[in-house]
Amino acid sequence: MKPSKAVLWIAGIAALAVLAGGAWFFLYWSGSEAPVTVAKYDIPRYQAGGLEIGIGTDPTTPRVGENRLIVDVRETNGNPVSVDIDAYAEMPAMGAMPAMRESADLEETAPGRYEGSINLTMRGEWPLTISFQTPQGQPVRLQFDLATDRAEIPIAAGGTPIGATNQGATNVGAAVQGTIRTGTSGMPRYRAGDLEIAVDIDPAKAQVGDNKIMIEVRDAEGQPVQDIDIDAYAQMPAMGAMPAMRAPADLEKVSPGRYEGSMDLSMRGEWPLTIEIKDSQRGDKRLQFDLATDREGLAIAAGATPVGAAAMPADDVNVVTIDNRRRQLIGVEIGEATHRNLVKAIRAVGVVKLDERLLSQVTLKFDGYIGDLKANYVGTEIKKNQVLFTVYNPELLAAQQDYLDALKRRPNASAANGLLRASRQRLALWDMSARDIKALEQRGKPQDYVAIRAPRSGTLIERNVADGSAAKKGQALLTIADLSRVWIEADVFEADLELVRVGMPATVTLPYLPGRTYPATVEYVYPYLEGRSRTARIRLTLDNPTGTLKPDMYAEVSLQVELGNVLSVPEEAIIFAGASRVVFVDLSGGRLKPVRIKAGRNAQGFVEVIEGLAAGDRVVTSGNFLIAAETRLKTGIEQW
Repeated sequence: MKPSKAVLWIAGIAALAVLAGGAWFFLYWSGSEAPVTVAKYDIPRYQAGGLEIGIGTDPTTPRVGENRLIVDVRETNGNPVSVDIDAYAEMPAMGAMPAMRESADLEETAPGRYEGSINLTMRGEWPLTISFQTPQGQPVRLQFDLATDRAEIPIAAGGTPIGATNQGATNVGAAVQGTIRTGTSGMPRYRAGDLEIAVDIDPAKAQVGDNKIMIEVRDAEGQPVQDIDIDAYAQMPAMGAMPAMRAPADLEKVSPGRYEGSMDLSMRGEWPLTIEIKDSQRGDKRLQFDLATDREGLAIAAGATPVGAAAMPADDVNVVTIDNRRRQLIGVEIGEATHRNLVKAIRAVGVVKLDERLLSQVTLKFDGYIGDLKANYVGTEIKKNQVLFTVYNPELLAAQQDYLDALKRRPNASAANGLLRASRQRLALWDMSARDIKALEQRGKPQDYVAIRAPRSGTLIERNVADGSAAKKGQALLTIADLSRVWIEADVFEADLELVRVGMPATVTLPYLPGRTYPATVEYVYPYLEGRSRTARIRLTLDNPTGTLKPDMYAEVSLQVELGNVLSVPEEAIIFAGASRVVFVDLSGGRLKPVRIKAGRNAQGFVEVIEGLAAGDRVVTSGNFLIAAETRLKTGIEQW
């Protein structure tokens, strides 16, 4: 019987559905076998627990706010693996601010591919942790150094980048420093001079209580080294009133070149590990590692470089390695050595002084008696040629009469003219003014008390005479000072003296007149030092028409000296260690190298670098004292 058209239509639709389903099934599983995540997201991949894990973010440079986290889990042949995965970023506690954790809430969007949103609430370091169990039940925990405004997410612990040799039990910072080669014992190995030293702990994640430490020491040819003394200990630094605690390893030699011991870590926290090797043939070695409870593996901090990583130069023996998590905790900040136009401000404390060129003292050239004292108190304002006082002297009285007699004889002979000039000169030399001499001529008779007039305008600042008192010749009776111009005498420290020049501009301020400044010029540099204070005195001159500046007032003098375009670093970058000046240079990858420099002058928050650094070198500007204290490098400052 011939089938109906309806049956044929139904059969055709069913066939198409079967073909479409088969095509979808083929494309789905064939697509999952290819590393599409890498092609789509171009994310780095790592080996851990026998699997390959890819990780990336969108945007590539994490930002404050929402970020998409992508994790891809596959077998080494590329097959996707479904796991129960957890991921979170945690900003460590800083001061009174507690730690902040942000979970990624990953969801499987395709076989082996997990995506989720992670909200970074502020700028800074957000160490990222990803954990899951492999299908075989092996726990995997990877840690990455994640930070806002930085595209790279270097691995800190738990895995190795694809293409690097599997390092077994990884240690913090290994991915940054390079691949750590392991020997037949499977322990990470480090090179210190002519020695190769393998170090590991059991359990791999240090715990409170007993922890086993294994150390192997070999020479450059791989032969065990035996004629050495070796010591190891972990020490928790002092915190507040709690003293430092040391946990010795009590090492014992178990085979040629191999030593084992046990360390009792009495509480949770950071326990920096130190290994000291005394070798009379190859020189002593001192290695330092970052060790902490509840954190897997060891991280080399100083004294050696991982075998298989880039070779450490001879002068890099003291390079320290600090992972981003610890850098965040201690607040490490980085600055740059660069050429800057520096202007040094020299501040000096000064005092307002009288201008000695504007001082006048009133004295007599004869003994006499004071009559009417007009300038009778200190502070009197004096005008030039004003009568200060009158004075009586018998010789001055006789000299007036002689002058009058000479005037009467003037028309008779030329000799009388000479006598007249001599008589007039005698009166002038005895401080009788031309005005008073003319008045004598008009009056025609001598005056008992002669007026003594002011030689200049100013202020009476000293009086040593009174009405009716006797005055000796040469005695300073009155002192007059012109205060319309004053001196500022300031003390400059010996170290800044060579920068001060006559003629350089300055600014003067007075503490009791905030906001007011007086421009001035350095007029004189005194040619001697004050022995006790080791300062030199400079002098400036200021106009004082209103009398605001009064003698013996305190003043502050500011001088601006241009040092030129010089190589400099922020002054916070420098550690003072005796006569040495040291900075930590950031070599990238968490590596910091202490460098001794020759420092010059400091200005505007920067210090001139004469030797030791080049332009572009990155230096630690915050946290450097904690770095030096934590790694105890200050004890070896002479070796830097």
